[in-house]
Parts: sequence; C-alpha cells; structure tokens
Amino acid sequence: MARSVPILNRDTSHLLFTSTPPPPHSPFHSLSSLRLPKPPLLLPPSLSTSSSSSSSSCVTRVTTVPVEYAPPAPEFEFHRELSRLKSLRSRLAAADSLRAKARVIDGDSRVRRFFSSGNNRVVSAVLAELDLSPGELYLFKCLVAAGQEHVLGWGYEFAGESEAAGSARSSVKAAFYATVEMIEKLDVSSDGSGRKKKIRFALNDEDFEDLKKLLKILGEVEQFYNCIGGVIGYQVTVMELLAQSRVEMQTTSWSNNIQEQMECQFLEIHAPSGLDLSENAEYAAQAALWGIQGLPDLGEIYPLGGAADRLGLVDPDTGECLPAAMLPYCGRTLLEGLIRDLQAREFLYFKIYGKQCVTPVAIMTSAAKNNHEHITSLCEKHEWFKRGRSSFQLFEQPLVPAVCAEDGQWIMKKPFAPICKPGGHGVIWKLAYDKGIFQWFYDHGRKGATVRQVSNVVAATDLTLLALAGIGLHHGKKLGFASCKRNSGATEGVNVLMEKKNLDGRWAYGLSCIEYTEFDKYGIADGPHSRNSLQAEFPANTNILYVDLASAELVGSSKNTDSLPGMVLNVKKAISFVDNFGNPHSVPGGRLECTMQNIADNFLNTCPSRDYKGVEDKLDTFIVFNKRRRVTSSTKRKRRHADKSLHQTPEGSLLDILRNAHDLLSHCDIDLPEIESNDKYLYSGPPFLILLHPALGPLWEVTRQKFYGGSIRKGSELQVEVAEFLWRNVQLDGSLIIEADNVMGSSRVDEDGEPILQYGHRCGRCRLQNVRVSNEGIDWNFEDNIYWKNDVQRIEACKVVLHGNAEFEATDVILKGNHIFEVPNGYKMKIMPGDSGLAIGLYPIAENMMDSGSWYWKYGINDTHIQLELVEL
Repeated sequence: MARSVPILNRDTSHLLFTSTPPPPHSPFHSLSSLRLPKPPLLLPPSLSTSSSSSSSSCVTRVTTVPVEYAPPAPEFEFHRELSRLKSLRSRLAAADSLRAKARVIDGDSRVRRFFSSGNNRVVSAVLAELDLSPGELYLFKCLVAAGQEHVLGWGYEFAGESEAAGSARSSVKAAFYATVEMIEKLDVSSDGSGRKKKIRFALNDEDFEDLKKLLKILGEVEQFYNCIGGVIGYQVTVMELLAQSRVEMQTTSWSNNIQEQMECQFLEIHAPSGLDLSENAEYAAQAALWGIQGLPDLGEIYPLGGAADRLGLVDPDTGECLPAAMLPYCGRTLLEGLIRDLQAREFLYFKIYGKQCVTPVAIMTSAAKNNHEHITSLCEKHEWFKRGRSSFQLFEQPLVPAVCAEDGQWIMKKPFAPICKPGGHGVIWKLAYDKGIFQWFYDHGRKGATVRQVSNVVAATDLTLLALAGIGLHHGKKLGFASCKRNSGATEGVNVLMEKKNLDGRWAYGLSCIEYTEFDKYGIADGPHSRNSLQAEFPANTNILYVDLASAELVGSSKNTDSLPGMVLNVKKAISFVDNFGNPHSVPGGRLECTMQNIADNFLNTCPSRDYKGVEDKLDTFIVFNKRRRVTSSTKRKRRHADKSLHQTPEGSLLDILRNAHDLLSHCDIDLPEIESNDKYLYSGPPFLILLHPALGPLWEVTRQKFYGGSIRKGSELQVEVAEFLWRNVQLDGSLIIEADNVMGSSRVDEDGEPILQYGHRCGRCRLQNVRVSNEGIDWNFEDNIYWKNDVQRIEACKVVLHGNAEFEATDVILKGNHIFEVPNGYKMKIMPGDSGLAIGLYPIAENMMDSGSWYWKYGINDTHIQLELVEL
C-alpha cells in the first residue's frame, strides 16, 4: 500500500502530502529490539504451601526489585507483544458471550503462564477467597493478559487455628512508575501431630477496597471502550500509538504514518476561511439574530470532566484537590459563570419575544478529584440555578489508566491502585449516546447544541456564541468552530481545511483540527522563529463548537473507532503522584485521550473530482472568527510567582475581560484608561476593575444602549449586577458597586416544588443620570488583593443593594465618600439634590407596577439589529 509523504508548502499556507511507494520493511519492525521491563509477579514463585520438615518454623521468601529499574525479559519484544494482544483482541471480538470470552482469555499464553507452576495454588486460593463473579474474574484475567499483572501485587495472609509461626513485610518497587507493596504474613496451624490443617488467604481492608475500585475501573474501560476491544483493545491502542511515536522520533521523514491515519493517497491542509464577526458587522448581526431566534432549538453541553492538574486548585479548608469548575473567579465559581452566561442569552430571548426559554444543559463529569460529587453539590447548593433539576443531565466519563512513556506499562502508586485520569473530552459523543443524552435533548425539542469549556471565561462575549449557533441552525450545518488568531507557543491546536484524495479516488473536504500534541506528526513547528511555524496562517482551535445533535449521535452510536475521535497518546508531560510510602514520583507518561472537536473528521464532504475553490460554502462544517479576546482566554494554569507570562492564567484572562470592557464602553462615549500589554501588570493590579453582568447585553449593541457618556478614572471599580440599568453621564472616581437579588427576574415554585426563575418578573432596577461618584475605592497597595477572584480590600465605596423588585434612582448629584444604599423589596429610592446636600426619598412602588416596575427597557428588532426603548409607566 502506498504511503503519503508530506511536503511542506511554505508559500501557500498549507501542507501537501503525495504518494510514494512503501519502504521494503515496515518502520514498525525497527522496534524489534525494544523491550518492556518484566513486571513483578503477583505472588513470589518461591513460596511453597507444602508441608515443611518442621512444623514450628517457616521461612518467608521475598522478591525485591530496585526502584530505579525492573530487569527486562530478553524474550519480551514489543512488536511480538503487540501482535499477541491484537490476535487476542480479534478472538475476543468473535466470542459472543461472557463464557466464550472467558474460554478465549483462559487460552492466552500470558494468562496460562501466570496461573501455572508455583503461582497456581496460591492465586487460585486467593481468587476463591475473594468470591469474584464470572465477570470480575474475566476482568482480572484481562488485566493479566494485557501484561499488567504488576498491578495485582497485594498483601496476603496465611491464617490457622492456634499458633502463629511468623510474618514478614516487604515492598516491591517497579521501574519508572510506582511502588508495589507486597505484605506477606504467614500463620501455620498444627493439630499437634506436626501436620498442617488449614491455610487461609486474605486481603486487608484497604487492599480489598482498592481491589473493588480496580474492578470498577476495569469494568468501565471494558464497557466503554468496547468499540476498540475493551481492556485488551485499550492496551493495543496505547502500544500502537507508542510505536507510532517512536517511529516518528527515529525517522527524519515525519510523515511515515500519515497515510495510515488518514487512509488516503493525497492530502493537503489549507488555512480555512469563514465569517469574521469583527469585520462583517451586518452579517454578524444577522447571524446572532438567527442564534437568538433558534434558542428554543438549542441545548448546551459542558465537558467538565478534565483533571485540570495545571491549575493546582486546592480547598483552603480541607486541602482537597478540586476540579476546574470549582475555581472561584470574579466572585463565583467557573461553573456558575457558564450558567449565568446562558441565562443572559435566555433573558435576551425573553425581552425580545416575551417568552420563557429554559435551555437543557448536559454536563460531562468524571471521578477525578471528586469532580462529579463537587459539581452535583454545587448545583444542589444553588437549587439547580433555579432552572429545575430536570433541565440538567450529569453524565460521568470513565477514568483510564495512565501508562509509562517508555513501555506502555500502567503506572501505579500501590497494589490495585493504577494512576487513572479522564480519557479526554472526545469521549463525550459516545458517552452521550450510551447515557441517553441525545434522546434527552430530543425530548426537550432540541436540534443542535453549543459546546464550551469551563476554563474559557470569554467565550460568550458579545455575539460569538449566538452567531456560531445561528449559522449552524439556519444553514443546517453539522458542526461549527469559533476561532481566532493563534498565540505562538500556546497549548492549543489549529483549525484546518482538509483536502484529501481517498483510496477510492474520490476527493474529500472538510474543516478539522490538529491538536498541538500532534504537530510533530504533521511536521508542524511552533514558535515565531520556527521555519514551518503556522501561527500566522492557521487559526486557533478553541473548543467552542456548534453541533447538530442527530449528526453527533450518528457518530457516537457507531460501533467502531469513529465514536472515539482524535485518539492520541500525549506522553510529553510527566505523571506526578505520591506512592503509598509518601514518596513523590514524576514519570514521563500519558493516557489514551480523545478530542471532541475531531468529530469533524466524520463530516467530510466527498465529490468525484477535485474542487478546492469555493468548496467551503458547500461543506457540512463551517468556521467563524472574532478577535481573540472575544473568543478565548482561559484559566488553565496557576501562575507561579516567577512566571513572566500571564498566558492561560486567571490573571491574564481577567485582563482580557477588562480589555473587552474597555472596547465595549469606550464606544459609549465613556472615557477610560487604556490597558497596556500583560507585561505591565506582572506584579501589579490592573488599571481599573469593571465587571458587568452579561444580562446587560449580552450583545454589545444592547449593552451600549444602556450606557452613555461620562468617565471612569484610573484605579476605579465598577460592578453592575442588574440587567435593567441606565447610565447617563456618570463620572466615576473610586468604587461603585450595584447588586440586585433579582438580576433578571424572580423565582416561583413550580408543580414539582422547585424554584424556577421567571425572566422579567419583579426585576431590580437602577438609573444613574448626571451623577458623580467619588471615593477612595480599592486599596491598590494592599498586597493580598486577588483581583481575578474579586477579592480586594476597599478603603471606601458607593454601594447600592436592591432587594426583590427594589428600584434606585440618582439624578444630578455628587455621591462622595463611603455610602451604602440598601433598598427594601417593594420600594423605590430616589436621590436628588437637596438644600443641604442630598435629598433621599423612599417610596412604595404602586401595586400595578410590582411585577413590571415603574420603568423598563423595551426590546425590538429593526432589520437585523436590536433597538431599545425606555418605557416609563
């Protein structure tokens, strides 16, 4: 079969792959000398259970292996092991029942060897003591067959009736990756005649719990990865990817395996083109309007199962590691931020069409860092964000074993406890099908969904999400990407337009993604000084997606590798853990991951002849662009004090939020200080702090009709947590904070006894006209200020607190110094000039205005734009 050899075309911003004859020998066979270290056995073969010459003594023999290296078995060749596993996988796939699979696994050479000779009686007796089910026993043997018997090192015990003869304890430390603890305890009983009466094998309680967890993990891997062969298929795929990476490292022709992956005889990768929302304002407004109109047809999907190890988030009270969704950011967790962005779009829909719309939200969680429990607890704490429990579906992705980069052996920290991590967000499509998520969306009348990650705090800025979904729905697309310019050196992939000639001679086109971990495979160099750098030509993949649910379900329900798109094994980062002796380890390794955006590879359009020019308008996939800070700015890593970069840190993302606030308000004839480059703020706070509730828009053309005139001085703070708001000619020098209980409406109890937010009902309201606010504001010299958490020390502030449907109005006044204006439910507070300063009045709201308020913003559509009119009642 011909192989595709890529040729980089640096002049036309694409990669070109052409066909050449295959080499005489497969590059895979260059690995014939690669050997895996021999794993320690479950139980030492030297242990004998036969009667000794003396009933009063017993010698316990212990095998120890140095922590640095486990001696390699000369006969253990990598490619032979892979061949054995692939053959085993094929035979298991042909078995049609658990009993048939058990016969196949029992016939495997490695399983037979493991249960033979000295191990046989001991292992069989231990398994009998554990009383495993047939399914659990099958999983146990799959682990052995996969070459991972070292995971089964355990504490065991010989127990008798009357006399203890001795005990011993030792540890077996495996090469590169873990510490295997073996506890050996021997208790031999005698009936007085010198004959042994009974030998009993048992696990201690901790080991038994670890074994149950191991069997659960194995069961989940076997079930979820059934499309690639379960536990055996997982290991086969890992070893294939390891072999592929080794070939790539050993050859100067970095494309030897492209043809095998892409299954084509010709491949070109072009820079994609699409709508730039920042340049084509009219079409962008139309697309956003399609998105608003289509909101009742849309669901929301959040892949929140990642471990987020780089963030290093820890509960300050318990010391427990926390998932990214729990990061306190700008005064609330990241998950709360996602929900309020969604509610802002629903509030906009209500204001335009007068109808309540509650979007169903599917959240993929995992067991990493108790992710599922934390997210569930957070939702319960906030009463499911007053959306109803039935509007949420949480589904948990399985954890998968981490493997050593050297040999594919599973990394473990103690007996029965392999290091496990989530298998990447790409499992979301198959998992959604397995868990009935697609049907759940259909039951809610949904056709498409928007997908975003919790760490990206700017994805909903202005019209990015709405325009993306609008185009997808309006034009019946299967998948859409929101993209932007890529930052050099960022840990993010690139979006590309694939053009390839299939083996059947037909041409295929479609948008896709190449992950940053796969750049070497495609010969892509990164960085501003790299000869083949694609930072300028190819845009960033941001994992902001629109997906047609029926199309995604078709992929997720497939019984092959299509349901697990973009499988990769990233072994460029270390796996860090602490073993059961408290010793820290850092091992080069990774785990099998899938990438959700590579579902696009299933949506290529084909045609009989080459048709590159203008093809993108005809594709089932599409892409939209916007300025980077309106598309992606993430909180993926914790900033170290010595770091010279704020990229992908909470500090850096806050600066992007503030830059967006500057862009938004400066067009409202409001004077603000400029925000300089991130380097300026490495060791200081930002020039101002502006945090606006997204329901003020979320489209900027809506927000800009609520703000006009005035200034915000350097060092000032503005926080507005109310949707019905008016700012006219306000001069701010200091801190102004406006909070409302009912930002977008109030809640009512439904027939199931759950509180449901009713948009537009009894909202809090605030109007400021010709007002000057002057106070000392934030103490910018306070060293413990954490601006991205909205955790700051203030010297003075002007604060307005609106309870229930309370209203606040200030006109033609100067609010100097420290003030707290707290307005009770059912009342309006007015502040006007008085004879001796301020005249403050508190008035009850008329009964007929309790629900609607004494004034409100009326939203209307004029062509493709939304126009606001202030209505006084």
